[in-house]
Amino acid sequence: MPAITTTAQDQRRHFGAFYHGLTARRVVAKVEYHVEELFPRVGFIVTNLETPSRVVLRFYNNRGTAEQWIKEGKQAVKMTRLSCHRLCSNQVRLALSLLVYSLGNLWRRLALPRGIENWPPTSLQQRLVKTGGRLVKHARYCWLLLVEGHLNRRRFAAMLGRIARLPVPAG
Repeated sequence: MPAITTTAQDQRRHFGAFYHGLTARRVVAKVEYHVEELFPRVGFIVTNLETPSRVVLRFYNNRGTAEQWIKEGKQAVKMTRLSCHRLCSNQVRLALSLLVYSLGNLWRRLALPRGIENWPPTSLQQRLVKTGGRLVKHARYCWLLLVEGHLNRRRFAAMLGRIARLPVPAG
C-alpha cells in the first residue's frame, strides 16, 4: 500500500478554521459541568490571542453578552433603521436610539418590580409602554385609568414605589 502524502493545500482545505496564511492559531477548550447532565459540555475557541486561557474565555463571553445587547437594541428600538440620506442625520438617529435603549435598561434595572425586571426590552415595550390609558381630573383628585392588560394597578404602584425609594443625588 502506498504512503499517503498530504500537501500544504490539502492541509489548508482540511484545517480551514485553524489555518489563516502563516499566522499561528491556538485552540482553547471550554468545559462546562451542569448539575442535571451526565456529560460535560465542551466548546472550542480558535484564537490568536496570547493571553492565558481564562482571559481568553472571559473576553469571548463578554463579547457574546455585548452581541446579545446589540441584538436586543436592533429588535426593540430599531437601532439599525438608518434610512436618512445624510450621514449627520443617521448619526443623530442612532444616538437617539442608543439613548432610548439605555433609558429602557435603566428603567428596567431601577424601577421595575421583581416579577418583570428580567423581561426583554421588546416585551416591556409591547406590554407596558404601549399601554392605553386616560387621565381624568376631578375637583380634588386625578385618576389614571389604564386599559386592562399587563400594567395593572399593583404593578404600577410597585414601579412608583421603587422610583420613590431611589436615592436622591446630592447637590
